[in-house]
Amino acid sequence: MSRNILRHWFSVLVATLAALAISSNAFANTKNYTVTAPDGVALSVQESGNPLGQPVVLIHGLLGSRLNWDAQVGSAELQRYRIITYDLRGHGLSGKPTEAEAYRDGRRWADDLAAVIEASHASRPVLVGWSLGGAVISNYLAAYGDSQIAAAVYVDGVIELKGDQIVAHSEVYRDMISSDLKTHLDGERTFLSLCFHTQPDRPTIERLLANAAMASWDMQSAVQSMTVAASEGLSKIRVPVLLLYGEHDALVNTSGAIARAKQLDPQIQIKLYANSGHAPFMEESERFNRDLAAFIETAVIH
Repeated sequence: MSRNILRHWFSVLVATLAALAISSNAFANTKNYTVTAPDGVALSVQESGNPLGQPVVLIHGLLGSRLNWDAQVGSAELQRYRIITYDLRGHGLSGKPTEAEAYRDGRRWADDLAAVIEASHASRPVLVGWSLGGAVISNYLAAYGDSQIAAAVYVDGVIELKGDQIVAHSEVYRDMISSDLKTHLDGERTFLSLCFHTQPDRPTIERLLANAAMASWDMQSAVQSMTVAASEGLSKIRVPVLLLYGEHDALVNTSGAIARAKQLDPQIQIKLYANSGHAPFMEESERFNRDLAAFIETAVIH
């Protein structure tokens, strides 16, 4: 074997070990704490990455938790940033109130995000919301404006809960709130399968199902009529906004959602992922991480 070939493979090995070390350190240095929302709900918050870097708040979707963002938290590409994740109310390790208004009122979700930003002392964070997390961002913008953030990213985000923007799966959503345990769990399994154009590996699917099983039944019923103040939020936003959607999204009507978002803010940037469904940050994670990093760098300069 020639010296040049040996040198090449040695370089590859060093780069691989460095990436693994960064990924391992990201999980090893994770900081966990609890933030209390204005209505008393306890929110489980986590931080990783560079504590002095640009703050990035990752907001998961329905039936998820912070674990949805493992491919971002463990990414060498994103370790330069201060990555903040939290479990939404009714999800994961966060509090699960039983009253419906705790979930129907979109302002509650906005207040949660504001409480996380304040408690973490995140200076002008970039907000990244997947699916339901997009609705959380819209409600935050309507309630608090954009003066405290640097940019926003909607990842297959819910712009509004309207028929021209959401794909109808009435039987699935009905089964998800069934009082019959088997029907309920089968509904959640079907919902999760609809999130992907390319299904994840078995350990990931099992983790997603466990996430779903931890989600509040009260939340799943009430959130279907959650108020989303997109017109009050996106129409007034001045910071950069990126909409990133999978072309095979089976839950959000991509064309309808994008059209409505651009109607509210004609300056919105759009990226479409040809090989993804509802979860491009998992299905095409390497590309997503590169695109997110590039957008953050441009947005922070802005």
